[in-house]
Parts: sequence; C-alpha cells; structure tokens
Amino acid sequence: MSDSPAPPLASVPAPDAPPRRRSDATKAAILDAARERFAADGYERATIRAIARDAGIDPSMVMRYYGNKEGLFAAASEFDLRMPDVGELAELGALPGRHVGAVLVEHFLDRWEGDEVLTALLRVGVTNAAGAERIQTIFREQLGPVAAGVSPDPAEAPMRAALVASQILGMAMARYVLRLPPAVEMTRQEVIDWLAPTVQRYLTAERP
Repeated sequence: MSDSPAPPLASVPAPDAPPRRRSDATKAAILDAARERFAADGYERATIRAIARDAGIDPSMVMRYYGNKEGLFAAASEFDLRMPDVGELAELGALPGRHVGAVLVEHFLDRWEGDEVLTALLRVGVTNAAGAERIQTIFREQLGPVAAGVSPDPAEAPMRAALVASQILGMAMARYVLRLPPAVEMTRQEVIDWLAPTVQRYLTAERP
C-alpha cells in the first residue's frame, strides 16, 4: 500500500453525530486502515502515524483507543472463522464418516474470498512472530473444537487440527497470497475435490 495522502476528513464522522456513533465509526476506520497497512508493510514497518494518516485522524486517537501498536494489531487481527459446530455439520450431512472434509474446505473458501482480513493476517503471519501467534490462536481455538467433535479420539484433536490447517493455509498461501497461477486458475469445485479427501482423512481416519 503506498503512502498516498490521507483521505479527506469528510470521511470522518460528523462532529454533531452522537458520541457513541462517532466512536464506533472512528474505531472502524482505524481498524480498516490498520489491516491494510499491516498487510502491505508487515508488523514491524507499519507505524501508528501511517495508520492514522490512512484513517484520516490524528495519531493520538489511535493511541486513545488501542494504547500501542501491539494492542492495535491484536484488535485488527481479531477474526471469527465462523466455524460450524458439530451439530451444524450433522445437519449438513457432514457426519464424521461422510462429508466433513468437503464442508470445511468450502467453508474456508467462503471465508478467504469473502473477507480480506484473513488474507492480510496470513501475509503478516509468515513474516512476523506476532502475526504467526495470532494465526495459531485463531486456528487452535476455532478449528480445534471441530476436530475434537469428529475425530475418533478427541485427544488427537490438536494434531488433527494442525494437519487440516496445513492444507487450508497451504492452499490459501498459494491461491490468495503468492497467487501461483495453477492454484489461482483452479475452480472452487476443483479445490474442494482435491483438498476435501485429505481433510476428511486427517479428521476422521484411524491414526496410522
């Protein structure tokens, strides 16, 4: 992302807006700018000043709401994978012995393609320890329970979730970050057809 001039202050909430609305809009503008700046520059090079300029506000407002860059990054990288729970998987016909792999691959494609935050977080995660730790936490806390709900041995859930993440994150890196032409050119259905059997096996097969 280039260091272009700040957007006009007209984008900032009107002074006569209710305080809560002004606060929410300002925080949203800060987070949007932070995600773009962290994705473009990485954690180390992104600055509070540059993020504030992108948001069209004073740097003191960023500090007021988020304290420091670490606090801002934590807020900007808050991401809900909206993972289906085991009950939802059952309703979708994705019981352990059936189609859970396909359901999860399609779910992740929806998430990657529907929200740039996760792709931005992945870019930061491969170059910065804070980003990597954030991705680890998201996948551990959100994918782990799904793995525990469908695996033959719930004690193996962390290992199985990590194996699933290796497939999901690997494809995301190839398709959305590095944009390797063969990965980009695959249709959604082709991605599902290739990845789903492996994800299914990682989650539900007996341990080798």
